[in-house]
Amino acid sequence: MSAGADQDVLLFAAPVLAWSRYAIPSGPIPADVLATLRVQLQAHVLAANVRFGLADFFYSPDQLPQSYSDTAALTEKLTKSALHGRDLKLDPAQMPETINFLSDTRYLIGVLCAPAGGPLFRWQEEDGNRTEAHKQWRGQGGEALRPLLPACALEPLLPQSFHAAVREADRASRPYSLRSAVSFLQTTLNVNAANLHAVVAPYYDRQLEEFRIGFTVDASSDVVHGVVWPLLENEDEAAETPGQIEAVLREAGVAEVLVLDHRFPLEYCDDCGAPLYPNPDGEPVHAELPEQEEEAAPRHLH
Repeated sequence: MSAGADQDVLLFAAPVLAWSRYAIPSGPIPADVLATLRVQLQAHVLAANVRFGLADFFYSPDQLPQSYSDTAALTEKLTKSALHGRDLKLDPAQMPETINFLSDTRYLIGVLCAPAGGPLFRWQEEDGNRTEAHKQWRGQGGEALRPLLPACALEPLLPQSFHAAVREADRASRPYSLRSAVSFLQTTLNVNAANLHAVVAPYYDRQLEEFRIGFTVDASSDVVHGVVWPLLENEDEAAETPGQIEAVLREAGVAEVLVLDHRFPLEYCDDCGAPLYPNPDGEPVHAELPEQEEEAAPRHLH
């Protein structure tokens, strides 16, 4: 996108993966935190000659612009702010509500303006390095983001153009949600990862839509937690998805992984709408934490 003949403009996003036993915050970003994020972006991520404007709102996936016209309108507003060196104030009351998940993604969104044809990101400059930029943003940017995510574990991803950042966050969130689930169950149930078993199964509507992973403890067949691994575009039944899932689980320390190959229907609980997960007997069941742990955990589990 161009803002005049001498300027290039890019809508960008900085995704952050997070998990918590409590609600993962989204919403307005305080002015002091936004100012610190500006400093870290300028120091580690953006090219020297870039002007930029940030939205003063920490987005959940439910709150991202959903259509081309919504995205274009946000880009136009942010561009005006960026060209004047300001940030964009948004009305929280206009944002959709966010569903609470154990692990989820949050987004810092802004617009970059630079001389036409010039670099927008630090790694596009002659002495820039993409890996080093990500390392510095993960460390310094992560500390700047921490006030927005109290009581959360977080993993900042590399800021990129908006659609590329969202796609990368969708991919990265799947293994992250599995690792988060293992950490959550270890702390919540006071068990070692080696005591956890996982059942992986494909779920179909008209075609394969997703894999669901049910977690059990030791020899019990009760599913205490579940994770959904959705298929993304260009993925199908030929993909090596079960192997990827098993590798992530074993790296996280899960002792036993059972991969089922028969088709499960894409079913949800009639009462609460939660997905049904596979148990070791090959049955789709509701994931239920032991009663003493249930109240402390989010109701919706990725």
